[in-house]
Amino acid sequence: MEALSSSFTYPPWSINVSSSIRIHVKKKITANINNLPKHTTPLTFESNPTRQVIITTQHDQIKKNNYFKNKSLLAIIFNAFDRFISTFLDPSPLRPFLDPEHVLSGHYAPVEELPPTACEVVGGGGPLPRCLDGAYIRNGPNPRLIPKGPYHLYDGDGMLHVLRISHGKPTTFCSRHVYTHKHAVEGEAGYPFVPSPFASCNGGVAASMARLLLILARIVAGKFDPLNQGFGTANTSVALFRSIGVFALCESDLPYKVKVTEEGDITTLGRHYFHESNKPFLNMTAHPKIDRETGEAFAYRYNVSPPYLSFFRIDSEGRKQKDVPICSMKKCTMIHDFGVTKNFAIFPDSQIVVNPFWVLGGRSPVGIDSGKVQRIGFIPRYATDDCEMWWIDSPGLNVLHCVNAWEEDGGATIVVVATNASKVEKIFESFHSSELRMEKITINVKAKTVERNLLSTTFLELGAVNPAYAAKKNSHCHLRPFHLRPMPPLYCHRRHLQPAPPEAAPQCHDLSSSLPLQFSI
Repeated sequence: MEALSSSFTYPPWSINVSSSIRIHVKKKITANINNLPKHTTPLTFESNPTRQVIITTQHDQIKKNNYFKNKSLLAIIFNAFDRFISTFLDPSPLRPFLDPEHVLSGHYAPVEELPPTACEVVGGGGPLPRCLDGAYIRNGPNPRLIPKGPYHLYDGDGMLHVLRISHGKPTTFCSRHVYTHKHAVEGEAGYPFVPSPFASCNGGVAASMARLLLILARIVAGKFDPLNQGFGTANTSVALFRSIGVFALCESDLPYKVKVTEEGDITTLGRHYFHESNKPFLNMTAHPKIDRETGEAFAYRYNVSPPYLSFFRIDSEGRKQKDVPICSMKKCTMIHDFGVTKNFAIFPDSQIVVNPFWVLGGRSPVGIDSGKVQRIGFIPRYATDDCEMWWIDSPGLNVLHCVNAWEEDGGATIVVVATNASKVEKIFESFHSSELRMEKITINVKAKTVERNLLSTTFLELGAVNPAYAAKKNSHCHLRPFHLRPMPPLYCHRRHLQPAPPEAAPQCHDLSSSLPLQFSI
């Protein structure tokens, strides 16, 4: 999962660390979960028995009295309706990928916040380089409150895990939620209610309509303000914008700016608008592409109404530039990631689509259009309109993440390294079963042809390259292997917060070796 997205800060060195690290934190961490079914045994990270998660659901009368005392009458009424929907309108049993008892178990069980705590390296193949001085940040979903109704793995509140490193020695480890608008209003209500595109409308027509009406009631009552303050989780990635700062991102909202303190703590500074005060925008991709030479960031957002895709640039001073609407997109595609080269931005148009009308049928608005022909779009990265946008059909290509992209032969060839979901219909039910494979995609700009080369038969995802090689030709990338069974979420490329199982060793693949798959368009 993208719980593995990470960043180095102050300053952003790019160092390949080949040794594994196990962080030993001498503190028991107990999850504050009030609504999960009862568990009698603690859920323990298998790869690190020293860090334990205990889920407790026992409520004594004092806690109940305090709950009713601290909540407004309106919040109690809204929460009661939520529980009614979950108890009487949602299907029973819930499907496994929407059942919080199933989804949030084992390695995916939530943990509480942890203030900066002294830690030490207790394992690994060798010391870290002494020149490594800063912070390692990992972002991922970690729900603060658990609903009784449907819950998807992607729904959790963003939590940042920070490892502070001083002259090659880890000093403190810290875990903090990103304090989003969702985090604030749900904390006030004492119940999770902010809608999820993956789970909220998956319980049938009656439950979906009831939840939408209840959300509308909360908005009218002033308990929720998604239009002005967003509703995202900031749980997907971490990005370092030069001269601007560090941000936690998700694609349903704007980024939240965060700051690592000298003590190793991390604080949320607020939702960031990139100086767009006159016409504030609502969301952007969780995977902006940053040019380290110019300091610019290239980003986009997709919408459920025209224009379905908008491309834009953030200059080196952190100011958002004018949108470039992509009018050749006729429907909303969930474009999770894209590529940027020296001269182009590259957009994969996959079968993962967004259709708000599906909610009326009691299903998620995000799904798969199996009849759609996939394609790849190219636009000059400094374009002022979409008149130079061009597309190439590429059947069978459902790109999820772009590892890197670059140009060859003086711009006559574009190369993209990306993951393709071979079984895209499984992507929301079981991320591990969607058969994500790394491909090298070569585009002949003049002939408008696509050649696809399979880089490995192993299921690979979450690829990363040295940021110094972004938009430049590189020979190796670091990837995470995926298996049919979930892997521990704290395993991360060549840097680990816990040691990975032997069969999950990081894969370093040579991009020059491949198996040919060619399409001529």
